[in-house]
Amino acid sequence: MLSRKIHEGSALVYLDSASTTLKPRQVIDTIVNFYSHDYGTVHRAAYALAALSTQRYMAVRELVQSHLHAKSIEEIIFTKGTTESINLVAASFGEAFVTAGDEVIISGAEHHSNILPWKFLCDKKNAHLRVIPLLQDGTLDLRAYSQMLSSRTKIVSVAHVSNLLGIVNPLPSIIEQAHAKGAKVFVDGAQSAPHMLIDVQKLDCDFFTFSGHKIYGPTGIGILYGKKNLLEQMPPYQLGSDMVQFCSFKEVALQALPLKFEAGTPMIAEVMGLGAALSYLNHYGIHRIASYETSLIKTTLERLSQWDEITILGPLHNRTSLITFFVKGMHSLDVASFLDAKGIALRSGHLCAQPMVNHFGLDSVLRVSVAPYNTHEEMDYFCENLKAIFTLAL
Repeated sequence: MLSRKIHEGSALVYLDSASTTLKPRQVIDTIVNFYSHDYGTVHRAAYALAALSTQRYMAVRELVQSHLHAKSIEEIIFTKGTTESINLVAASFGEAFVTAGDEVIISGAEHHSNILPWKFLCDKKNAHLRVIPLLQDGTLDLRAYSQMLSSRTKIVSVAHVSNLLGIVNPLPSIIEQAHAKGAKVFVDGAQSAPHMLIDVQKLDCDFFTFSGHKIYGPTGIGILYGKKNLLEQMPPYQLGSDMVQFCSFKEVALQALPLKFEAGTPMIAEVMGLGAALSYLNHYGIHRIASYETSLIKTTLERLSQWDEITILGPLHNRTSLITFFVKGMHSLDVASFLDAKGIALRSGHLCAQPMVNHFGLDSVLRVSVAPYNTHEEMDYFCENLKAIFTLAL
């Protein structure tokens, strides 16, 4: 990918890793090798290929358990991604625990995927969706959150890291306060898992999710962590093969965790690819990766901050590997199109976070996000071409 040319020969400068990451050769080779040489179904047969696939498939679940420091593999559910994980918990936890008059709390900084499932749940159950307001800089109003919690709060669902601002939300305080009221906490880790070590036991969150494609793995695979005692009380999200222990026309017995929530033939190749991606991260070290990404963002922030034509959204500290901004007097799509002509790929629009974009009085922004495959030279190239836009406009 990084060796290809864009348009009239410009080298690709990929600055949209917060949307989806490029894939290391190890991940691609693992998937191709599985389909080419070792393909077999899992949990269904005793022949050699199926047994090998099942063994490797379960080894990835153990790798994920270790990566998140979960207590057991029973707490690791394979899903299609963060969005399905949120929908699963909203539907299943909601069915088991949410009744009319109860409350679900999210924040004003959430991705659409962490808004819609909870809104639909509350509409269905006659429950109340409450939203943590934002301060002027886009951070959460924690005083308002404290006052919002009540004995009717059943679950709080928040992003670990904002996909718009890249800032890290204060999860320890959010979780502690929710638990003090008897509420559970769901953490959307789509933007945090690629950049920091996650310890779900230390966080004491009740649910945590991330997507494979944002962590150098393939699309179509995600992880849902849930505390075992909660998952055991929740009804299945889908019904079908692989999660059935016994089936007749009169009675059905379901498999124990985690298969209880994994109906149908699973995403076997995608799981293998995710395992390769996590091994890639572990080989280089997530702290080392995060430190390098921070250096890229720090120097770029310093440069962008010097230009009056650029407005950067959110605080300049406590952020991960992205910068969201707009160019005064110019539409984000126009800026993104100009940069694309120079081979620079970055995100424009509302970033699937319209309420938060609207909070800043905007309807469209630009976001540059980095990964280990980016370089300081690429960031210089991006800044030079960005400056050329408003220099030409003058």
